[in-house]
Amino acid sequence: MAPRRETPWTHPILTQQAEERAKNVQDRIADAVTRLAGSMWFVYVHLVWFALWIVLRVEPFPFGLLTMIVSLEAIFLSTFVMISQNRADAKREALAEHQWQLVQAEEKQNEELLEVSRQILELTTEIHRMSTTNPAGSP
Repeated sequence: MAPRRETPWTHPILTQQAEERAKNVQDRIADAVTRLAGSMWFVYVHLVWFALWIVLRVEPFPFGLLTMIVSLEAIFLSTFVMISQNRADAKREALAEHQWQLVQAEEKQNEELLEVSRQILELTTEIHRMSTTNPAGSP
């Protein structure tokens, strides 16, 4: 299965997080299993497997071994679903933290712009006051 390609508009925080996950073998395995289990190939393989199991009569009805195998698989897949949810939560958290940093930087810039605007207003007011009390050409 081909690795998922990043689009050119992937957020840098998500790119950084993906690079960090790629360094960890356990994360790479979990990502590969999650990609496989979340694909239609997984469904097709299971459809063929179950059909062959039943048609070839690998075991008699009520298929105790098949039931046990499928139950164990469901346990592991539910764990991978939780791993995937944790990964999605980590992505949302990283994006939210980055957004919060941007908001804080914008707030600081806004405060600086307001201060500069106040200073311009004070200077303009002072120039206006000086020009009205001392008309041009008067000593």
